[in-house]
Formats: sequence, structure tokens, C-alpha cells
Amino acid sequence: MSDKDSNWRFADDVVVESEVIARARQQSLELGVEPISPATGAQAAVVVAATRAENVVEIGTGVGVSGLWLLTGGTEAQLTSIDVEVEHQQHARAFFTEAGIPSNRVRLIPGRALEVLPRMNENSYDIVFIDADPQSVIEYVEHGLRLVRPGGTVLVARALWRGRVADPAARDEVATGFRTLITETSASGAVISALSPAGEGLLQITKLAP
Repeated sequence: MSDKDSNWRFADDVVVESEVIARARQQSLELGVEPISPATGAQAAVVVAATRAENVVEIGTGVGVSGLWLLTGGTEAQLTSIDVEVEHQQHARAFFTEAGIPSNRVRLIPGRALEVLPRMNENSYDIVFIDADPQSVIEYVEHGLRLVRPGGTVLVARALWRGRVADPAARDEVATGFRTLITETSASGAVISALSPAGEGLLQITKLAP
């Protein structure tokens, strides 16, 4: 194992997840839904807490692992989570309830995100967290930047996509899409961005005031 691999593993292993998140993670794996890594969840929670986020949008509910982490950081935040899999959202709802999160703080919207997002109000959210089909990540980020207020942040999980984004020889659609997203946001004057290698990578994009 390389030093970098050791660092990534340590970053995940050092995170202490709550019992509910651990159970949600196990349920996710049993259903064949890959959850975000503990390190990614912890970093997302820190961003939510540091920005005192009150309104958070999540693209990709899964069975609630990422949502639980986001609400760990935002103990008073409202979460709107979108996913096409209603059954997965039902599991997520059960885990939110088990964690003691009031039902009025979580809005689960079943449906395709690219159909739901255009109907949501722009400049109205503090955080948009993206962990959904990677082929649409650029479109999700475009919507996310429209939805967040100036100073709000879009978080993109798995931004290094299985280690392929850093490999210039990897030319598949997903790796190329993430690579384009990272380089374009880095060069943009409308946002400030940073890429963390934790987990499979967490791209953080903060919208600047015009």
C-alpha cells in the first residue's frame, strides 16, 4: 500500500460514526448502494456546521448516510433530498426518525433530479450536496450554483472517481466530466473551489457575490 493509500484509509478509519449512521451504511451496502465514505461525510458535516447552514439540498438520498452526516453538521438545518428510488428514501426516512430528527426538518422528493431542480428557487439554499449519477454531474453543479445563495457552497462527492480523474490516460465519459468540472471551476472567477482527496474526493465550490 502506498503512502497516499495509507493516508486515505487513515482519514476514513479515524472518523467515528454514530450508531445510526453505521447502521444506515450497512443497510446501504446490503442494498447495493455505495454510501459516501466516513471521511467525506465528516468533511461535509464540517462545511455545514462552519457555514451555519439552514437550508440544504441533497441530490441522491441513498438510504440516508449522507443526509445524516449533513444534519449532524446542521443541527437545526432543513434538508431537501431528491432521489429516483422511493424504496431507498423509505429506508432513509426510517434512519432519520431513528436518529431523532423531526420529520418537518426533512423533505424527501422522489423523482429525477434534472426534472426537480429546475422547479426549485434560485439563491435560496446554503449547501447543495451532490452524490448521484456521475454522468450528469456537470448539470447538477450548474443547478446547484443557481440554487445556492452568494456565499453558499456546492459539495460534489466522488470527484476523483475511483482514482481515474487524476490519470490523464483515463478518457471515459465520467472521468473526463469530473476532470472538466474540476479544471473549469478552478479557473472560474465566479466561484472559489477546493478539492479534497478524502474518500473518492470532495470538490467544494463556493459561489462568490456578483
